[in-house]
Amino acid sequence: MLIQMHMLQNYAPSNLNRDDTGSPKDAVFGGYRRGRISSQCLKRSIRRSAAFAEAFEVDGLLGIRTKLLPDLIEKELQAMGAEAEVIQAIVQRVPDLGHKARAREEGEEEGESEQGEAETAMRQLIFIARNELRPMAEKLLALYNENGPKKWSKVELEKSLESSLPRSVDIAMFGRMTTSEAFENVQAAVQVAHALSTNALTQEFDYYTAVDDLSGESGAGMIGDVEFNSSTYYKYLNVHWEQLVKNLGGDVAVARRAVLALVEAAATAQPSGKQNSFAANNLPDLVLIEVSAKNLPVSCANAFLKPARPSGDQSLVDASVDKLAEYIKRVSKTYDLGGKRAFAAVQDYVLPDAQAQASLPALQKWIEAQLPEA
Repeated sequence: MLIQMHMLQNYAPSNLNRDDTGSPKDAVFGGYRRGRISSQCLKRSIRRSAAFAEAFEVDGLLGIRTKLLPDLIEKELQAMGAEAEVIQAIVQRVPDLGHKARAREEGEEEGESEQGEAETAMRQLIFIARNELRPMAEKLLALYNENGPKKWSKVELEKSLESSLPRSVDIAMFGRMTTSEAFENVQAAVQVAHALSTNALTQEFDYYTAVDDLSGESGAGMIGDVEFNSSTYYKYLNVHWEQLVKNLGGDVAVARRAVLALVEAAATAQPSGKQNSFAANNLPDLVLIEVSAKNLPVSCANAFLKPARPSGDQSLVDASVDKLAEYIKRVSKTYDLGGKRAFAAVQDYVLPDAQAQASLPALQKWIEAQLPEA
């Protein structure tokens, strides 16, 4: 079963997702420059959203992406009552789990960096579930006790530890790729597209100044500029239900909760870029969900190959909705897509073969009724 979400969201002037120069990200699509919000940015806003925290944080079903795995393992060992010198010895070896230790390749002393300082963090980000930490700490402690302090530095940790399978909603959804045998790779159950503006992009600049409150001098204490734009974005994501259930160890109940939380988070979570300067906290004007038995993902981005434009009393959002509705009608007929559709919108829009729902919670109830219970 495949669950797909299509959203149209108009943002006031903003710089939500910046490139390496500080400019809002963009892309050429259909021969026109478009505003863009990267999928990585959108996924992080979903993972860190209040909707996910409220649904899963208490149960420990959210993961952590960090280089500070040694610190986390140290806390687990302390809670287990391990001796201080044992903890120190184990923690010094934890960075070896993230890769084949470069220290060995370059002839450095084990557990030391190029500058001769003890490693205190991984050399790569590790995406790990909270419920993986205690089992990993227990395995490391058992290995230390088995080999003793003299042999401990020679133990090949990655080969000695069984790979750890996470039970985390965000890892189950967005996947995990590692270069370590100690962590099991997870194939993502959710695909998230880069959001693209339905309109051709017009980039603008804000020239600003700041005045020194105490100097008594007239004029600016500093000057600067920042790029921004205002666009209507098409957002698309999909969930492969069977893969999600598999990634969660067959727990259908948690998978159902995960889909409902994803719908809320995708609709309400905001990218954080420059929000203190622009406060572009705009919710989607349209959230459309499709459910089908076929695992055939279909993005509707091509509805906007020709950019949407406002005209007369019709806003840019209205024009975008019309283009989306027309494209869905044509592509569904051409490929006999079938499936069920429902949507929530801030205005009385009409979409082909789609049930209008009064609110986002009503839309969540609709999708909940479509999900398998076992």
